[in-house]
Amino acid sequence: MKRRSFLAALGAANLAAAMPRVAFAADNQLSVLLPPWGTLPKAMSDRFTKETGIALQIQTMGWDDIRTKVVTSMVANTAPADGVEFDWSWVGQFGAAGWFESLDDLVPAETVADIPTAKIFQYDGNLLAIPYNNDFRILIYNKAHLEQAGVAAAPKTPDEMLEAARAVKKAGIAKFPIGIPLSATEGTSTAWYLMTMAFGGDLFDADFNPLFTDPNSGGYKALAFILTALQEGLIDPAATGLKDTQVQELFQTGEITFDVAGWAGNLAVYSDPEKSKIADQVAAGLMPSTEGKSRTFGLPEAVGIPSIAANKEAAATFINWIAKPENEIEIYSSLGDLPPRLSVLEQLNSEGKLFAGDVLIEQSKTTEPLFKQGTPGWYPQFSSAVCSTINAAAKGQYGVEEAIAEIASQAKKAMDR
Repeated sequence: MKRRSFLAALGAANLAAAMPRVAFAADNQLSVLLPPWGTLPKAMSDRFTKETGIALQIQTMGWDDIRTKVVTSMVANTAPADGVEFDWSWVGQFGAAGWFESLDDLVPAETVADIPTAKIFQYDGNLLAIPYNNDFRILIYNKAHLEQAGVAAAPKTPDEMLEAARAVKKAGIAKFPIGIPLSATEGTSTAWYLMTMAFGGDLFDADFNPLFTDPNSGGYKALAFILTALQEGLIDPAATGLKDTQVQELFQTGEITFDVAGWAGNLAVYSDPEKSKIADQVAAGLMPSTEGKSRTFGLPEAVGIPSIAANKEAAATFINWIAKPENEIEIYSSLGDLPPRLSVLEQLNSEGKLFAGDVLIEQSKTTEPLFKQGTPGWYPQFSSAVCSTINAAAKGQYGVEEAIAEIASQAKKAMDR
């Protein structure tokens, strides 16, 4: 049965209309917990306070640390904050635990309809969070590196990427041209998922049976690709200690050629001369594919309200505020978070304000959910096993066959828990 919100009587439209000045006699203090790429600039947080009358306190933590804090806090019956980062991969676990408030009566229906990825955050018929980041993966590369190496165009297949990277390395342009994180963190897992798609594969069938164990499968070939690139010196051996954000920093300084699992929103940062050393060199291409059709998956991030939060009304106001078109545009300009509203993306592209907009729009049309059945509650355990195993393989502790077998074994254990 659908849970009813504590503000159901207000209605979403009334809440939106009240946003310019919301009266909270008892408490107008709002705490929000977000990762660095979601933390509003001070000018925006000050404007939020001016427009709503709510004092905003933003806590910034690393993505992995936020999940740990949410779990430990909610188990201890203490809210980590009033508004909290809610990743796509946490839907199954957090939804089953009943840790987050339903937003169905707190966010206008027209806003939800304009955010296609909002459906990823539904659990048992309830909308648990609203995306602030329209994250999907796209190939980002340094076009100057390719030109200097005599490579005419962005690679359209994984093999073409290897050949281009070899040419760049041979020419002495970049010592380690391919940027992929190989640490025991989520960014390593998602890079493997993406390369699995590039090789025409999927992770599981409809019954969650692994589809990556056969040597001819996309997942098997994806891991072989990664380890081959590492063995050839196309990936920095130090990548075993790098998170995805650190790989992005290397790309931004011109040290690597391909940000293989690039965040689409990062194009705004990479192309900004004030933030990037390679602003005039960055370019985007569709994700390479062995099937002739590019594929990618969505990894949106959102904000939700813990069910035991102290100030749910203020948190709902914050969620609606950051979803306003003008605020999505400012967040995109300052943080690089690609707007989740379709209307905003189209507006930016028509105004020439979306870097590589045509490619972004084309890639966005190929976006798929990683799990077509919905993100399972055991996903965090599976992802942890994936990145830990790939990290061990990158350190020489597993070959491809052994690593794949270990991932499959850990997947079964995760499902059986």
